[in-house]
Amino acid sequence: VQLQASGGGLVQAGGSLRLSCDASSLLFSPNFMAWYRQAPGKERELVASVRSGGTKNYADSVKGRFIVSRDSAKNKVYLQMNSLELEDTAVYYCNVQDPFEAGHFYWGQGTLVTVSS
Repeated sequence: VQLQASGGGLVQAGGSLRLSCDASSLLFSPNFMAWYRQAPGKERELVASVRSGGTKNYADSVKGRFIVSRDSAKNKVYLQMNSLELEDTAVYYCNVQDPFEAGHFYWGQGTLVTVSS
């Protein structure tokens, strides 16, 4: 299973980016789809998640600025990032639950988001 993340890049503070993750190689729609990020020298952290029933969760640091969404028919997950801050600079990874094994998750290759002043 391969997850293709895209949409990262260089953006000025206050700008927006939209990340996409293609999990169409999965034959069935996963329950849990999420975005994590890892900044230099820091641990990977959960940014946002969305479940098949529509429940969404966000890290406190991105609430009100980021929006996670999914297209279950296509097995894709998105992260709309608005009002970007310098602290949002990180490699962003998509994370998708295995539809057949709840305790197993797949990771995308990561896409770099750099926010400049």
